[in-house]
Amino acid sequence: MTAGTEVVARLAGRRPLLVATDYDGVLARLRDVPGEAVPEEWAPDLLRRLAGAQDVVVALVSGRGVQDLRATSGLAEPFRFIGSHGAEHDDGLDPAVAAERDLLVDALTPLVEAVEGARLEVKPAAVAVHVRTVADRAAATALLERAAAAAGPHHTAKPGKDVLELAVTDADKGTAVLRLAEQLGADGVLYLGDDVTDEDAFTALAPRTGAVTVKVGDGDTAAQLRVADLDGVRELLTSLADALGA
Repeated sequence: MTAGTEVVARLAGRRPLLVATDYDGVLARLRDVPGEAVPEEWAPDLLRRLAGAQDVVVALVSGRGVQDLRATSGLAEPFRFIGSHGAEHDDGLDPAVAAERDLLVDALTPLVEAVEGARLEVKPAAVAVHVRTVADRAAATALLERAAAAAGPHHTAKPGKDVLELAVTDADKGTAVLRLAEQLGADGVLYLGDDVTDEDAFTALAPRTGAVTVKVGDGDTAAQLRVADLDGVRELLTSLADALGA
């Protein structure tokens, strides 16, 4: 067992325990087509092991909408879902947020259609401009810059890997995870993430006693621990499940 997995395993003594994890890049490999990002073979059963332990709640946290997250992952109960970077919870989305999103779609559509290979993804509380499949990298960079300039001051930019997401609320993964932890009365929290937007959760959880944050992959981070890849995620979560007796 590595030093990191030892730290995570000590969470087994804290109940209630919230295990919250980003989806893409943590439980599923990044894909050019988001709908093809199915979970790693080991992920569903391992998550169910964790969720089956006494006083443990497992939550999937994503920039995807909750409906998309459920459909792509194939996961349902007993898991909790936080979508749209914290703007969408199991109990749904404010209609006013959807209306503001549609205005943003109208503004960004002609910009994206002008760049071959670019794609516009409409989420419940955000619009994302994807440039992973744009062959002309200069055009890809320019498109992201134009998309950012087209956003209004009330939109929140969430840059990622070859994507710029513009949210129509100021919610983030950090506030959403804290909200769920408080609802559960969680004594311990584990959060895993790989992308820029996960830094909000790492930062929000930093002052909380009994919280452990894990960065997946390279890059600067506020997380306490790091694993190299999805195999590292599997090792870490398996160690926790073993410690929980799940």
